Amino acid sequence: MSEWWRGGVIYQVYPRSFQDSNGDGIGDLSGIINRLDYIASLGVDCIWLSPFAKSPQADMGYDVSDYTAVDPLFGSMEDFDSLIASAHARGLKIIIDQVVSHTSDQHPWFHESSVSRDNARADWYVWADALPDGSPPNNWLSVFGGSAWEWHTARKQYYLHNFLISQPDLNYHNPKVQDAILDVMRFWLDRGVDGFRLDTVNYYFHDAQLRSNPPLLRDEGEPLAINPYDMQSHKYSKSQPENIDWLRRVRNLLDEYPGAAVVGEVGDEEQGVELMAAYTSGTDLLQMCYSFDFLGKQFSATHFRSKLETMFKVGPNGWPCWSFSNHDVIRHVTRWAPHAVSRIDLAKQAITLLLTLRGSACIYQGEELGLPETDMLFDELTDPRGIRFWPEDKGRDGCRTPIPWEAHMPHGGFTTGKPWLPLKPTQAALSVEAQEADPDSVLSYYRQVLDWRRHHPALHEGQIEFFNTAEPILAFRRSDGNKDLVCVFNLSPDPREVRLSGVELVLEPASHGATLAAQTLTLDPNGCAVLPAPAGESGVIYKG
Repeated sequence: MSEWWRGGVIYQVYPRSFQDSNGDGIGDLSGIINRLDYIASLGVDCIWLSPFAKSPQADMGYDVSDYTAVDPLFGSMEDFDSLIASAHARGLKIIIDQVVSHTSDQHPWFHESSVSRDNARADWYVWADALPDGSPPNNWLSVFGGSAWEWHTARKQYYLHNFLISQPDLNYHNPKVQDAILDVMRFWLDRGVDGFRLDTVNYYFHDAQLRSNPPLLRDEGEPLAINPYDMQSHKYSKSQPENIDWLRRVRNLLDEYPGAAVVGEVGDEEQGVELMAAYTSGTDLLQMCYSFDFLGKQFSATHFRSKLETMFKVGPNGWPCWSFSNHDVIRHVTRWAPHAVSRIDLAKQAITLLLTLRGSACIYQGEELGLPETDMLFDELTDPRGIRFWPEDKGRDGCRTPIPWEAHMPHGGFTTGKPWLPLKPTQAALSVEAQEADPDSVLSYYRQVLDWRRHHPALHEGQIEFFNTAEPILAFRRSDGNKDLVCVFNLSPDPREVRLSGVELVLEPASHGATLAAQTLTLDPNGCAVLPAPAGESGVIYKG
């Protein structure tokens, strides 16, 4: 079976906010089924479903209490089976979130583990004695603020939680834990899923000696972090070498199911692309990984180029899955707004860039509408991170608000009830209905570029070579040994000119805000151009 994932395009669905079918204000599996034709019309290859497993919802489903049950909020197992069948009938693959670095504290495994120090699952979680003065065993911090250790009175020990107190970390140093998680994955593979997105893939193992983390070295004058977690170098609390052997076990399981694939989420600001390379190199580890390197505010030619070159230098055989937005970060048309004049131009440039980089691509729901971040009020928040760090960090609710389907319908057609997060006028005005009627809309452009990309093998597996252009011009060649494509991007809010050589003077449909006169390419603010070229003969020189 072909490696569909290599160069494939994945569409992330956040079920809570996609489509509600029963009027309770929360999106569900039946709602997704009702919108499958829309997803198929985009031209993507696969759907990634964010968590829908049974959960107390303290972290919106990323705190699982039963790995093999559908939470009633989202429907039933019959609904899930119907979703799989309906997606496959449309040629869409389905991968699902596996949040297995930690569980909910309501999971039966944790209930049993926490009762005593000598039960059958006593060491399924990370337990440690207090120091002589009663303090935690080391200085590790939680992503959501405060110590990563919580005292448990029954065991008279601390347990590790890298996230919420109610999300205790599993102990992957115990082979029985690994076996149990593989059984969970097998359950869903047998159910027909095409693979997984592994949440926090570098958090599975901790330093067995529980050594304290060193401080993170920062440039002089750099402002203090909002969250103390960002003041540590997480040398011992995550990204441990033992992770590699565990990922091999995951791949061994996947190989039993032809065509199944995994994309891992690497949460490590210090070595994101390096771990992406390490976790995907060769044929016995994960197929794909993504990091947060393109999910921040940095928007420069140097940044994009350096991350791709590092990725393929460290892991020539590794494979990235790039994304610019997801459920954890501010939407990119808002994040990168200082580098643009028009949100629409920025959105169109971004998808052309994403789909021409070497690797696979992931599109987050609503990105194809050019949705900006929703401006949230404090009393509208549900995200524990936003509530904890308000107002400097407003959390993740702003990128999770409902999809606007029909502008003339209450709540944009998302629900007949009260939505769990508000759909505000700025987002409602960008409805699918309105954009489908506009050939110049962001949605129309996404469909055009996704269709165009399917017909260019160089963009699926071809090599990438960067031209030595100065800021703000990013330019590279994609090649597969036949015909090259030269891709040029103006990453600025000002027009620029670029001199070309060895290209065909014709703009591919993935171009926007670009004009050609002889050998000079003029790019509007956030303009981009893709041009065909004979193999290895093209050149790009930034003219000014």
